[in-house]
Amino acid sequence: MSNTIANPSAAPVIANRGAITACVILAVIMQALDTTIANVALPYIQGSVSASADQINWVLTSYIVAAAIMTPPSGFLAARFGRKNVLLTAIVGFVAASVLCGLAQSLPQIVVFRLMQGLFGASLVPLSQGILLDIYSVEDRGRAMALFGVSVMVGPVLGPVIGGWLTDHISWRWVFYINVPIGMLAFFGIVAFVSETTKEVSAKLDWFGFGTLSLAIATLQLFLDRGEQLDWFSSAEIQIEALICAGAFYLFLVHTFTAKKSFVNPRLFLDRNFSVSMFFIFVIGVTYLASLALMTPYLQTLMGYPVVTAGIVMGPRGVGTMVCMFIVGRLIGKVDTRLLLFLGFSLTAWAMYDMTGWTPDVSQWTIVYVGFIQGAGLGFLFVPLTTIAFATLPASMRGEGTGLYNLSRNIGSSVGIAVVTALITENVQSNHSSIAAYVTPFNHAFNAPAVMQNLDPMKAAGRAALDGMITNQATIIAYMDDFKLLMIMSLVSIPLVMLLRKPASNAAPADHAAVME
Repeated sequence: MSNTIANPSAAPVIANRGAITACVILAVIMQALDTTIANVALPYIQGSVSASADQINWVLTSYIVAAAIMTPPSGFLAARFGRKNVLLTAIVGFVAASVLCGLAQSLPQIVVFRLMQGLFGASLVPLSQGILLDIYSVEDRGRAMALFGVSVMVGPVLGPVIGGWLTDHISWRWVFYINVPIGMLAFFGIVAFVSETTKEVSAKLDWFGFGTLSLAIATLQLFLDRGEQLDWFSSAEIQIEALICAGAFYLFLVHTFTAKKSFVNPRLFLDRNFSVSMFFIFVIGVTYLASLALMTPYLQTLMGYPVVTAGIVMGPRGVGTMVCMFIVGRLIGKVDTRLLLFLGFSLTAWAMYDMTGWTPDVSQWTIVYVGFIQGAGLGFLFVPLTTIAFATLPASMRGEGTGLYNLSRNIGSSVGIAVVTALITENVQSNHSSIAAYVTPFNHAFNAPAVMQNLDPMKAAGRAALDGMITNQATIIAYMDDFKLLMIMSLVSIPLVMLLRKPASNAAPADHAAVME
């Protein structure tokens, strides 16, 4: 249905608004959880499917890449087949793929099923966001986006906690089976409370634009995932992937600006708030999810935390995000949005700065409060950014805008995880070489009796112990370098906040498409 809500206080909408909100939030939580719920279970999955350390990361990136590819066409699918139908199909497909992931017996199987998860789950976030934007007035939209933001960004934080508990007490396979009850609740709730939108039978998809963008994203991820393993441009495969990525993206850009009706409407980028917000949500995807991907192996490998403990100490990030999102939801419209974004990026940079000084001796309390600060920073970022991104965008472009906005977040997440993982591997080798250069017969430190007893480089046991110690120190420095990179990205974003325009306070409310009849 496409009729405009003439009376925002109409009884059917008000009566079911809470139920609709709960149902779509459940669907979003289910999708968001799977972004990181498998993180803490990766060592167990790796053993079950006999994968190497670099191969097992495909379980994470395959999901994010598939979601990134299928996010933009979600608007077309909703217009062509109806938003409710697409949402229900996505939930069923996502749950079925989750079950298959839990039943997987090999690496190729679980990677393929994770791709299926990403393909079906991609439309859950933009369609749910579109529903919330439609059923809430402009005045209430800040609170609605706070709820939506909690479901999107707390899901990745709660994922390690829930995934750690399930892995330790039951099996890693239950990190996927848990989607079944959540998906069933969301499915039946949407069937009961959400009405179908009008189907545009004449709607067409720009297959050339979609194909070239998808090819560019997929080859970019392959380039980043396999580059370190294959020594980057010394490998013919990496050269081919780089050429295909660059060529596909060039064709996509040319087609976008020359076609009459392209896959991505270039007029979206004429809205300065939307364009700047696209960059900011990309940075948030990089800094937030990449730091989560770093923390899991840091806690379990370097600090020796059990899987449950690692999940629990990462949990306060979610608490900080939830608390601040609800606070910010009430501040939207009363405080300049740019001030909230400034505070959010500053808190994120502060947390990353603290993490650049971490060693395996860092206390649990430090991990907890720094995680809370990082989560609080996200709380001050996500809601204001989502609100200001669509504040000046015409209602007719909102559906396409939400798809593109979430695409930027997904690409940021996948690129961020791939880059920090590659930098860890490369920097460990570089740091190891630098430190090992001091292991010489002329280093008088080895003359100390205590050192010679355990780390004598002239004995096999001493060399092995010494190599292990150097590798550990090299790894710690590599993590520090990654955290420093994420801190710099947050700091660079702060002055760019001034590029955003403050929406006029007396702007007329945008048309709201009815979702109930």
